[in-house]
Amino acid sequence: MLVAQPKLKSLLNQLNTVIVGKSAQVQDCVACLLAGGHLLIEDVPGVGKTTLAHALARTFGLQFSRVQFTADLMPSDLSGVSVYERGREAFVFHPGPVFAQILLADEINRASPKTQSALLEAMEEKQVTVEGATRPLPTPFFVIATQNPMDQLGTFALPESQLDRFLMRISLGYPDRAAERVLLGGQDPRERANTLDSLLTPHELQQLQQQVLQIHVSDPLLDYVQDLVAATRSGRWFLQGLSPRAGIAIVRAAKAQALLSGRDYVAPDDVQAILPQTAAHRLVPVGDAGRGAVEQVRAMIDAVPLS
Repeated sequence: MLVAQPKLKSLLNQLNTVIVGKSAQVQDCVACLLAGGHLLIEDVPGVGKTTLAHALARTFGLQFSRVQFTADLMPSDLSGVSVYERGREAFVFHPGPVFAQILLADEINRASPKTQSALLEAMEEKQVTVEGATRPLPTPFFVIATQNPMDQLGTFALPESQLDRFLMRISLGYPDRAAERVLLGGQDPRERANTLDSLLTPHELQQLQQQVLQIHVSDPLLDYVQDLVAATRSGRWFLQGLSPRAGIAIVRAAKAQALLSGRDYVAPDDVQAILPQTAAHRLVPVGDAGRGAVEQVRAMIDAVPLS
């Protein structure tokens, strides 16, 4: 058993007391953050997207800020502005909410494309440029974004370049009957999320991320990942295939999944478990597929043999 396992088990158990009956999705979220990636949670309103994001921020023990994205939100509302202060006789920069270790971008697809694009530099470079000056963001820096389905009123599709910056996209879905009964008869999950203990320090999180990097990936496993990436480029399943950056993201996410499973090496099961969440939001199914991107990725997994 790896040194991190007791800590990770406690972390997952705490999150599962808030998001009931969704242990697989909770594990995906934790894997995403351990891999150093940004997380997109997409689903209909009211299933716990924002609550899950709050619970993750508190459990990971990181400073966070929340921004409600709306149609009139401006890029400067995220990054901050310089204001002239008479006493100093100079412009003083007032940082915006992006200067936090975790930025909760709530309903990100309700903002205009211009504002959505303002996050690109922050997510990729961990810095923002305001009025010609480049300012580094805190370490670590994560974006946890929630969005409603595209058929909801008042939403804007995220640009492909921004979707590619999210390591994973997950959906919670409706709870099953037993889990919903627990929710109906228990404490409000939002109140529960606000009382969670911080189970990690930034230093401990960095140690866990280092453990993720040390997870072994064999040559045959890398061959399998390349076979899957090549299958996305074949034209049979998707209009365009995965980029090399997406392939790197798959390996990183699989390493984090292996760590959560208590192994110091990546198995094919790890790749198969995280591939829909890591790849589907980067892909568009061919027109006659009759399936969504997630279902198409799963069908492709069944069709690509283990070498």
